[in-house]
Amino acid sequence: MRDLNYQLKMLCKHSHEGSFETRVGRERQLSAIANQLHELGFRQLKATSLKQKHVQALVNHWLGQDLSPGTIKNRMSCLRWWAEKVNRPNVVARSNETYGIPDRQFVTPGSKAKELEATQLARVRDENVRMSLRLQRAFGLRREEAIKLQPRWADRGDHLQLKASWTKGGRERTVPIRTEAQRALLEQAKQLAGTGSLIPRGRSYIEQLRIYERHTANAGLSKMHGLRHAYAQQRYLEITGWPSPHAGGPGKEALTSVQRQIDLRARLAISRELGHVREQITAVYLGR
Repeated sequence: MRDLNYQLKMLCKHSHEGSFETRVGRERQLSAIANQLHELGFRQLKATSLKQKHVQALVNHWLGQDLSPGTIKNRMSCLRWWAEKVNRPNVVARSNETYGIPDRQFVTPGSKAKELEATQLARVRDENVRMSLRLQRAFGLRREEAIKLQPRWADRGDHLQLKASWTKGGRERTVPIRTEAQRALLEQAKQLAGTGSLIPRGRSYIEQLRIYERHTANAGLSKMHGLRHAYAQQRYLEITGWPSPHAGGPGKEALTSVQRQIDLRARLAISRELGHVREQITAVYLGR
């Protein structure tokens, strides 16, 4: 292993920022970046060797590959994290516009919502995995959140409280408990988990994640992030009274000024419930 790869790996290993999946993804991205720097002719680098010329060379390489703006911006986030860790934050410009990186396009061509059919769920043999899937759909949770959730601790009566250690980016948040079905499911989750999480006693998160992946694959289930899309579209209908564009509803141009205000309030609420900080991201779930 080259020095740069090893040192970046150690930086990641000793950092506990973000969720488990965020940390794994960051380490994978930085390893790929180290390999790309080597291929671009920058040899015998160390983690502290990062300079503006390296950043510019990487960005030029990525733009030349015609990667999506979102992919490049994710990689820039990893570079900024690296620069902060080696006390060289000024090496990477704060604005992506400095490098000519175009804005991310949030609108997707169609709905990615997925529903959880009873027949599909019945094919999932692990009861904890089944419960995690149901919680993903009912509360719009990410996979890691639904696995790590401690139902008794999280239940605050009218909302779920999510710990920072469960969530992407380490951001605590709340999700409303609105329906009888949600309440009933949460009570079932409490019975299953006892005083702990949806990770059975004696298993680690990574072990339960692998079990989740295996059982969903065996049941023919994939892209279960789509359960969050279904949640978002359901919430939009509840709040506005009409379907989102991805669910067959009107686009922004067809809304009256009053409806646009309602649309914005709905999107801001849904963004918070899903754990995002920007209203724009709701276009991925709802359309525009």
